[in-house]
Amino acid sequence: MSAFMSAFASLVGAFADLLQPLFQNASTAAAIVLFTALVRLAVHPLSRAAARGQKARTKLQPQIAELRKKHAKNPDRMQKALMELHAKEKVSPLSGCLPSLLQMPAFFLLYHLFSSRSIGGEPNSLLGHELLGAPLGERWHDALADGGPFGGQGLVYLALFVIVAAVATFNYGRTKRQMAAHPVAPATGPDGQPVPGMGAMTKVMPLMSFLTLFSVAFVPLAAALYIVTSTTWTALERAYLYRETPAAEAAVAPAV
Repeated sequence: MSAFMSAFASLVGAFADLLQPLFQNASTAAAIVLFTALVRLAVHPLSRAAARGQKARTKLQPQIAELRKKHAKNPDRMQKALMELHAKEKVSPLSGCLPSLLQMPAFFLLYHLFSSRSIGGEPNSLLGHELLGAPLGERWHDALADGGPFGGQGLVYLALFVIVAAVATFNYGRTKRQMAAHPVAPATGPDGQPVPGMGAMTKVMPLMSFLTLFSVAFVPLAAALYIVTSTTWTALERAYLYRETPAAEAAVAPAV
């Protein structure tokens, strides 16, 4: 593990050296943003596949609702019919989870790299790198202790919070519009009855993006940069991949 982390630290350092002429003292922060962009580019094909799967599932909503109504008194038959429908249409209910799952290792690598005082038995020199005076290995509470929320370091975090809040507000509005335009059939358990709590979960779901604010506040600044960059990328990517066209609206109209 130490050899792997040393190689990863060298990769981040190489990116920083490459960007140093352009970003000077902020080159390591820029390297993290570049690394995040490369990770997102790598999983973009899966994001496109997830978008196609989501659109396909939206089109299936009328059939799913009909199957649940038809087999309401036979939960086993209903579940089998739903599985057969997804298999026939070549739609995986879990396809949307893959892009997020594949990004988690990259986040934890950055988190570990900027939380470790030593890498491969040597002092972790990356901890001394900064973004506009804010050390990449420190957290928001460190910034609060050194100048307060409007000090030099505090303003860096304030800028990140503003970006995250703007992205979360954008996601909230888009999710609410999509849920209103294309209601999803409520999930049911093996007995065919609605799963308890799913109604509340559906109402809370549009607010989930705001939880990113807490993540940014409690992880090292380097990991926070990864989160902010990835969250912004996700918002723009989903707005593009899930954009509605007249043809798409016609295809899902029966589900409304």
